[in-house]
Amino acid sequence: MAISGILTLAQETAFYAVIGCWWIFLLTFWLRKRSPRAREVKRDWTSLLGLLLQAAGYSVVWFRPMLRKQFAPIASGSQLVQWGLTAIIVAIAVTSVWLVNAAARRLGKQWALAARLVEGHNLIQDGPYRLLRNPIYVGMFGMLLATGLVLAQWFPLLIAIVLFIAGTSIRIRSEERVLREAFGSEFEEYARKVPALIPGIY
Repeated sequence: MAISGILTLAQETAFYAVIGCWWIFLLTFWLRKRSPRAREVKRDWTSLLGLLLQAAGYSVVWFRPMLRKQFAPIASGSQLVQWGLTAIIVAIAVTSVWLVNAAARRLGKQWALAARLVEGHNLIQDGPYRLLRNPIYVGMFGMLLATGLVLAQWFPLLIAIVLFIAGTSIRIRSEERVLREAFGSEFEEYARKVPALIPGIY
């Protein structure tokens, strides 16, 4: 039986796959191995404004989803289209969770909600960071997109994307300002070689 009598089998499959990925996403941070607490030497609180905007984007796609009469993105089209979109959504969610998990593990004690430097801070350039300067944000966006395609209609999803991109832009500027101050030419060289979010674009 479909959830609330609303979802098709394809939508249910995508829904439960995305929920499963969200659990893994959250457990990545809840259960990660705690490194010895490093002494903080610098923090830029501006990045928390970006975090709030990202959270607002997530809240838009999650707000009262089961009361919506139609889940427009995935409900549109034939069964073939619905199952094709389901496969894409699941692939986005699984790839996003893998990216976030791999990047968070590589950061270790340097990971934090707000932009900061800790004693002995290193400029990470391997693992997922050899491909993207901000793999966690790419993964977070992937989870937003996958969730929105399952739970939201097109207009709320568009609003969520705008909010998330604005928040991500603020966080990237804040974090990279701190890294430029700390690593100077080393960071500039890294930034020239590795894109912030999208290879060949940004």
